Amino acid sequence: MDRLQAMRIFTRVVEANSFNKAAEKLSLSRSSVTTIVKNLEDFLGVRLLYRTTRRLNLTVDGAAYYERCQRILADIEETEARFHSASSQPRGKLRVDMSGAMGRLIVFPRLGEFQERFPDVDLSIRLSDRAVDLIQEGIDCAIRIGELEDSSLIARRIGLFKWIVCASPEFLQRYGEPRRIEDLSDYRSVGYISNRTGRATNWEFIVDGETRSVKMTSSLTVNDVDAYVTCGLKGLGLIRPPFCIAQPYLESGQLREVLPKWKAPLMPISIVYPQNRQVSSAVRVFVDWAAALFDEHPVLLRGR
Repeated sequence: MDRLQAMRIFTRVVEANSFNKAAEKLSLSRSSVTTIVKNLEDFLGVRLLYRTTRRLNLTVDGAAYYERCQRILADIEETEARFHSASSQPRGKLRVDMSGAMGRLIVFPRLGEFQERFPDVDLSIRLSDRAVDLIQEGIDCAIRIGELEDSSLIARRIGLFKWIVCASPEFLQRYGEPRRIEDLSDYRSVGYISNRTGRATNWEFIVDGETRSVKMTSSLTVNDVDAYVTCGLKGLGLIRPPFCIAQPYLESGQLREVLPKWKAPLMPISIVYPQNRQVSSAVRVFVDWAAALFDEHPVLLRGR
């Protein structure tokens, strides 16, 4: 028995909910399709389908086997498509989601290069800091910051970035500078609400090899990175932005680093896409391009 052929025929029968319709689509006789599915059940030692006069129903084992068949066949199709399309120019619509900060700082300044290399890709980019369901919202891939919780996504780590505690010189001149982590409770800070969780983020530091979380007290809270940094520039409190965003202001002297001896845990940057969807050539070239772009950026750490 050709097991790969049997998998394809079985999935067609399930999707068509009919042996006759599946046989027509496959240009096979109904008896051949029925025999192959019966032989597959015998080989596996389980019943896959309940047959009635009106419809077919998957058994519990059949549903599990159908799901695995879908994944296996999708992987095969993706592998074959990768080689078949290797010499062709990627084309089609590509929907990408990323945080506003990553887009403005890293992607948009170099976006012209992507369009020149892949002129037939119709690129649509959404800037969002909230948690996005790629499948439900029709997103092909996304650049995400932080640890990933969705196991249904394929992730490629493309970099790391660090947090940095800083404030304006005017703020530090007026209120003084904290010397220890324990001093932070005596200082005003600007709060940042995560759009992913809807809660204010605590400040984390590595102390003696372990992560220590500090809950800051804030009378001003925002949920936008640019607004957050602006509050720090205006002397409204201590802030803890990503270093890659604060770096120009640190170089110009508009912000000064605080507590340089205590470092925050590094945060991963990943590009993700659904694993249960055939990956198009447009997604593949964008993933490779973005990985190279982030790897070249001077203020991001290398990470795989």
